[in-house]
Amino acid sequence: MKRSAWRYLWTSMDIRKKLLITLALLILYRLAANIPVPGINRSVIAGIFQQQGPASSLLGVFDLLSGGTLSNFSILAMGVYPYITAQIIIQLLIPIIPSLERRMKENPREGRKLMEKWTVFLTIPMAALSAIGQIQLFSQLTTSGSILHYQFGFTGTNLLPTLTTLISMIGGTMMGIWLGELISEYGIPNQGLSLIIFAGIVSRIPTNLYSLIVSGQSVALLFALMAVVLGLTIFAIIIVQQGRRNVPVLFPGRRMGNRMSMPVKSNLPLMVNLAGMIPLIFAQTILSLPGIIAQFFINSKTEWLAKFANWLQTTFSPNSIWYIITFFIFVLMLTFFYTEVLFEQQNYGDNLKRQGAQIPGVVRGAPTQNYLNKVQRRITLAGALFLAIVATLPYIFQISLPPSIGAGLFLVSASGLIIVVGVVRDTFNIIETELKLHGYEESLIKG
Repeated sequence: MKRSAWRYLWTSMDIRKKLLITLALLILYRLAANIPVPGINRSVIAGIFQQQGPASSLLGVFDLLSGGTLSNFSILAMGVYPYITAQIIIQLLIPIIPSLERRMKENPREGRKLMEKWTVFLTIPMAALSAIGQIQLFSQLTTSGSILHYQFGFTGTNLLPTLTTLISMIGGTMMGIWLGELISEYGIPNQGLSLIIFAGIVSRIPTNLYSLIVSGQSVALLFALMAVVLGLTIFAIIIVQQGRRNVPVLFPGRRMGNRMSMPVKSNLPLMVNLAGMIPLIFAQTILSLPGIIAQFFINSKTEWLAKFANWLQTTFSPNSIWYIITFFIFVLMLTFFYTEVLFEQQNYGDNLKRQGAQIPGVVRGAPTQNYLNKVQRRITLAGALFLAIVATLPYIFQISLPPSIGAGLFLVSASGLIIVVGVVRDTFNIIETELKLHGYEESLIKG
């Protein structure tokens, strides 16, 4: 009797062990997400998230990356966001600092280890700054009392409570990173941090579904519309995320005794969307800042300053058509910029030259890199347009449909949807690889 691939996941002891460890660690993470930061007033925090405006949009981005823990202001309120920020900073610094760039080219494996080491070191001060920034931002946004049961500060009797709060938040971030590393090492390989973020995103889906059900609209119509929108969007995400441009590469033949083998024809796959969802997060963060800054001057006694602050708040509100247009343009620009940075770090020209490989009709070395840069920029245009459309689609629905429908139609944000689809796809690929290593060739989708 033929055994199903899904059944083999459970009957194979090694794979079953990895899946159970992954599930146990994710449950532990979600339990820790409900432990509040010492001294926090959670009722005031809940009131801040019910407000509308640019600040709530920015907090929504942070809440997404923290796995929904920011709205609870738990010890995991920052999630793994400081680690992701540190990772991006290190990636952007490599082309700027010659010694780092030289180390990555000379010994990529040691260079990656050095990057990981410095990323962890940078995460600690980034987490501290992020914790202080979050507390200060929430304190400015509150209208119903203090978010803390004490005065935040580093003087007098407030020093110890302040340090306790900061250390618990930094410790929560490091705990999230540690759990992610444990998942990658003992559970599903190389998926730790992705699954940590994934678990937080999907944990909010039941709440959004409930909001749709109690919205007062036709439940059947809402679910039909949601199914169509989500189905088409997920289909488009899968197509674009898996999109590749295969550049033909000719590898030299190898000498085997007195004979020389024939050259090997292969392909260099270039991704349509190399930047992932990072441009969406950057664009939304940048566009939220003017509205947040404007809140500090909207009640200014200077008339022109108050009017300018009011104009900033109106223009950069997520319900504004100008916000949607600017967001679309920013996503396009940042996708090209981040793709350029990541692609330059791959250094395909020198790597292919060292292997003796050549793209037919293109000279080895710098000309090869220039050729690949042109190809990557052309296919990035399709990826950038896709990201910009997916990013702005929820906002378009929100202003064109009743608020109770448009706000929750996607169940999660555009960034969250891309993360969920990407993590599910990558996890399936990794599990299928594990099945093949155990001698089972049938696909999970077919099994």
